[in-house]
Amino acid sequence: MEYRRLGHTGLKVSEISLGSWLTYGGYVEEQKAEAAIDKAYDLGINFFDTANVYMRGEAEKIVGKSLSKYPRDSYVLATKVFGKMGDGPNDQGLSRKHIIEQCHASLQRLGLDYIDIYYCHRYHKDTPLEETLRALDDLIRQGKVLYIGVSEWTAEQITEAVHLADKKLLDRIVVNQPNYSMLHRNIENEIIPVSEKHGIGQVVFSPLAQGVLTGKYKIGESLPADSRAAQENMDLSRVLTESNLEKVESLKEIASDENLSIAQLAIAWILRQQNVSSALIGASKPEQIEENVKASGINLSQNTLDKIENILNK
Repeated sequence: MEYRRLGHTGLKVSEISLGSWLTYGGYVEEQKAEAAIDKAYDLGINFFDTANVYMRGEAEKIVGKSLSKYPRDSYVLATKVFGKMGDGPNDQGLSRKHIIEQCHASLQRLGLDYIDIYYCHRYHKDTPLEETLRALDDLIRQGKVLYIGVSEWTAEQITEAVHLADKKLLDRIVVNQPNYSMLHRNIENEIIPVSEKHGIGQVVFSPLAQGVLTGKYKIGESLPADSRAAQENMDLSRVLTESNLEKVESLKEIASDENLSIAQLAIAWILRQQNVSSALIGASKPEQIEENVKASGINLSQNTLDKIENILNK
């Protein structure tokens, strides 16, 4: 496993990190979730991601319990705040009240004294940005949070937050968590350049396009019964298209030439971006993690990258 700095901080995180969205506390049994976390830790993954809204806190409980057997200084743990956690008017968003209360609740569920990285899960237009940043700064000064980040913010929102933090002498955002894969490249034009300018690293989610880049889905065939797309509450219609599946078939040939699985190729392609600190994978089985971590440290040649680009631009 290779490690990278988180943006311009001194914190080093594994190039592959493990998330818990839709898995731990959900359709993956607790015992299997713990086995996956143990496998990830054994393979050198030191970066684990969860959120308060994942199964209304159940994912945090499982992640915290699973990691409790390991020294606290040996792993980096991220969780998030923003989503709806109750039926009251203040049970969501990025107000000072919600941020402080949810940080305390997350710490209790995780069984920890501090959170390494605390994300604003989305942007909240109904809360003044200074209120949000000052609440996060207070948590840092109290030692309950070490670093702050955002997820799915625009380049303009990130820039405004950086400038406001500098003006008010508040701790800066150091990490952004966007959706990024071969089939979803929106961050390349604005988010990455702005982040590079301000020392913000990317921890990307859905690097395998919710399983489409594993090759499990094929044109004209039924969805595999155990796949994410077969779950009743999942709609992959935007990514699970015939055009994308044709691209996957072409990418399989490149992966074969490189002696890689298509999933490994897809993750290695993401890690070509120096602004990417880590690729966040989801896994319900330890063997999935074993395959994906092999993408760490792979350097794709320019010739291979050009071939991939030609396929993706079709």
